Amino acid sequence: MTGDPIVPQTTWSQYLVQVYANGETSVIGSYDYRILEEKAREATKAIQSAYMYTFGSAGTGSTYRNNFEALDRWRIIPRMLRNVTHRNLDTTLFGVKLPSPIIIAPVGIHGILHEDGELATASAAASVGVPFVMSSASSRSIEAVAKANDDGHRWYQLYWPLHNDVTLSILGRAKAAGFTALMVTVDTFMLGWRPYDLDKAYLPFLAGVGAQVGTSDPAFMKRMGLAPRVDERPAFPLDLDAFRARLAAGDEEAQTALMLGRAWVEPTSGVFRSWEDLKFLRDNWDGPIVLKGIQTVEDAHAAIDSRMDGIVVSNHGGRQVDGAIGSFSALENITASSRVRRAQQQGEFTVLFDSGIRKGCDVIKAIAMGAQGVLVGRPIMYGLVLGGKEGVEEVLRGLLADTEITLGLSGYRSIDEIWGKREAILEKADSLPRRAKL
Repeated sequence: MTGDPIVPQTTWSQYLVQVYANGETSVIGSYDYRILEEKAREATKAIQSAYMYTFGSAGTGSTYRNNFEALDRWRIIPRMLRNVTHRNLDTTLFGVKLPSPIIIAPVGIHGILHEDGELATASAAASVGVPFVMSSASSRSIEAVAKANDDGHRWYQLYWPLHNDVTLSILGRAKAAGFTALMVTVDTFMLGWRPYDLDKAYLPFLAGVGAQVGTSDPAFMKRMGLAPRVDERPAFPLDLDAFRARLAAGDEEAQTALMLGRAWVEPTSGVFRSWEDLKFLRDNWDGPIVLKGIQTVEDAHAAIDSRMDGIVVSNHGGRQVDGAIGSFSALENITASSRVRRAQQQGEFTVLFDSGIRKGCDVIKAIAMGAQGVLVGRPIMYGLVLGGKEGVEEVLRGLLADTEITLGLSGYRSIDEIWGKREAILEKADSLPRRAKL
């Protein structure tokens, strides 16, 4: 006799009970990410260009689709009759213990989707206990986002400015505001070919929206011959047609916004950095540096050689190169490298995954494949559109509950039990023998 089962402790999965018990419709309206996406599209039909700017992809969208297909090719193999009553998603990244491996990805210009912009998202992240990665293309200042994030964990994503004085100023502000890790995007030294945005000529930066890290920066604004704007908050919703009309009429304020936006977007205008350039960041950032956008084993090795602390295996959610491999296929290749695995096991290198995470099973697959954390982008924006801070919280709590439930139903208690165990936990569908016809 083993006695009565022990009642499980409160965990992320208790959110499932809470949803049923409350008997109320959520702010976001659905926990099915496919329905959630459609609801977000419907809610933004008056500002459809803003929706497509955030949720659109490069070219035909093939890389976006490939991200899902790469994840779907791998299947979880559940184990039964294991005592997994007590579960947790705890993990440690860069020496910091976190309640889960889920991280809010850097997404630009939240302010075109909701009037509270990044303040809502950063606040929700702190409330739930998930790290927030602030984009250089934010519609709020570094200091304002840090205040909204309060005592939450926060990292800063860098679109690398062309001028060292501006870079140093931004790094100093981020560090002073409590951002502990630097995430350097290396796949966007120029914008990808995004047909919808081109068809509508929709680029918020040209109205100065998304340049608020720059407009609040002393070094950047000194180059512009202007004083920093401490807490600039662009009007919502953004009306680019009205802005262009103001430009045509010679409106000086509109002309200044255009000048600032163009200058701020320079890091994505075609000047490419090299591996040698990373030394400047390594010498001037006291904390972990992670390269976002790595897709090959060779580049992962180069990151180790460059004394980087980690990488994000990401293809920018399919927004940069059309016709590219799914990001999960890149993760499969990179974590198969004995050099990468050794560096991970020795605590010298961290591999994170991005591009395609929508469900709890996606998180489990990524961790089993060898990722130590996952970034989630578009679903967070769906929540922001539909419910502001509360909507983001619901998306996060739903994903966390789904992840923990899937972990338990698969027969495991913790992230540690599944990390890097692809052979035991996953099976690749296209490598399975075909079933004989009956």
